[in-house]
Amino acid sequence: MAHVIRRCFATTISGQAKKLTIGLIPADGIGKEVIPGARQVLEALPNIGVDSPSFNFINLDAGFEYFQKNGTALSEKTLEIMKNECDGALFGAVSSPSHKVAGYSSPIVAMRKHLDLYANVRPVVSVASEKDFSQKHVDILIIRENTECLYVKQERQTTDESTGLKVAWAERKISEYASRRCGKMAFEMALGRDKFRQNIPLEKRFWKGKPKVTIVHKSNVLSITDGLWRETVRSVKENDHKYDSVDMEEQLVDSMVYRLFREPHYFDVVVAPNMYGDIISDGAAALVGSLGVVPSANVGDKFVMGEPVHGSAPDIAGQNKANPIAAIRSAGLLLEHMGFHQQALHIYNAVDEVLRRGEYLTPDLGGRATTQQVVDAVIKLIQ
Repeated sequence: MAHVIRRCFATTISGQAKKLTIGLIPADGIGKEVIPGARQVLEALPNIGVDSPSFNFINLDAGFEYFQKNGTALSEKTLEIMKNECDGALFGAVSSPSHKVAGYSSPIVAMRKHLDLYANVRPVVSVASEKDFSQKHVDILIIRENTECLYVKQERQTTDESTGLKVAWAERKISEYASRRCGKMAFEMALGRDKFRQNIPLEKRFWKGKPKVTIVHKSNVLSITDGLWRETVRSVKENDHKYDSVDMEEQLVDSMVYRLFREPHYFDVVVAPNMYGDIISDGAAALVGSLGVVPSANVGDKFVMGEPVHGSAPDIAGQNKANPIAAIRSAGLLLEHMGFHQQALHIYNAVDEVLRRGEYLTPDLGGRATTQQVVDAVIKLIQ
């Protein structure tokens, strides 16, 4: 899909590196540690190929801590700079409270809406460690519709007159438009993954079969909303011979969770409505060791924002213990979806080698390394 979403970057003189302006939004908690680490890795990238980029960074504000000081979690200024001055962005983590706070709304949800970042792309990939031979082979791409479902946040609370007790309601939105474009992205990425695999010797591939898209739903119960999702995503393949080489199957969301942990090798590309995709992709992180190693990219047709899957982890914030791998990989995803494949692969290979050696692992992976030590280890392998 990189050819679909690639922006027109700053004009450069022939032979010189392209200058990319990247918005950095650390936000809350450990986001303030891992996003600077990802920036260091981007700055350390050597010149690779004729169009290797250089970087300009703009620090931007958002998050719950920003809300507590300023009364808004996402300023208009941040949005305007992202829209008008940035080629892409990296977001850290947000400490959204579990209880209702008057006037507060999640900034990441707002950015996805305002920038039309309609798909959250989350690769979950295992690395065979030299110190742990029990790791299952996992190479799954989870694509989560990013703008609808219950996350439209249309909620209300009433009182049952017969009992005097509170009743809470939430509206769920599933549209044919959003379902189709997310489904199309899933099938396009299935083709792209298959093309990439052809460059890898068969014996070294995790996935050896035809590309496959698994559609997740619960239409046996939610026949209207999930029914529309299911029918629309299926129609992407059924109405376009371009995807004849891609297998298609379905999984009820509860069955999907069960099989994900029992048989992760069974899945290639998984596409799901917003909330299902959120839960499945966070759970899938357990298959590869930690939320701290799983990246994501919020993808639209005109903008991309990398975002580590993990939260703000207030219990370890400021202690130099946070795992920066997810943020670093998210920087790689950002470059990949902007069309800089060689540079992204350079980052992925360096990160995989750090994990494979197991010398510099943060506490979430059973090690004792600091955030900065892991960043330095990746940079050493990149340079």
